[in-house]
Amino acid sequence: MENSRNENEVPVDRSSEKRVLTGMFRDRESTESAYNTLSERGYAKDDINLVMSDETRKTHYNEDVAEATEIGTKAAEHAGKGSAIGGSIGAVAGVIAAIGTSVVIPGLGILIAGPIAAGLVGAGAGGIAGGVIGALVGSGIPEARAKLYESGIKEGNVVISVTPRNDEDAKFLEDNWRTNSGEEIHY
Repeated sequence: MENSRNENEVPVDRSSEKRVLTGMFRDRESTESAYNTLSERGYAKDDINLVMSDETRKTHYNEDVAEATEIGTKAAEHAGKGSAIGGSIGAVAGVIAAIGTSVVIPGLGILIAGPIAAGLVGAGAGGIAGGVIGALVGSGIPEARAKLYESGIKEGNVVISVTPRNDEDAKFLEDNWRTNSGEEIHY
């Protein structure tokens, strides 16, 4: 009987690959719930990627709109407003403000906060020129899904991604995000 495996083929050990959990959220409440769940599970601001349009940030996550959310604080801070606005501003804006690096991609009006942004900053203008799809694909998201997320971002949605520590965390987060109106959740 013939061996169907090519002798030059290298077996793939998927257990060593870092898989990314991603989800898209249509409103501030579901976005904040997803972020808060990550925080409660012990994920730090530097573990979490947020991608949204600059228009969405201005409309839903600025200091006037996001008075009671942590993410509002982060969005305002990284939008050039200086230091943290305080604990009274909400979770999503606070996320963006507290994440060490965020980038607004010129011409696209997209705000990226988290490790993806750090990678774009490190890559310089060439990395930014790749746009949202390039940034998402570079973080481990398949291109077809990255295109879907890019469309959603342009419609005002927020994409959150994280590399879960283990499959148990991934399952918990995935279930939580689905329960809290997350869409296009993939691991």
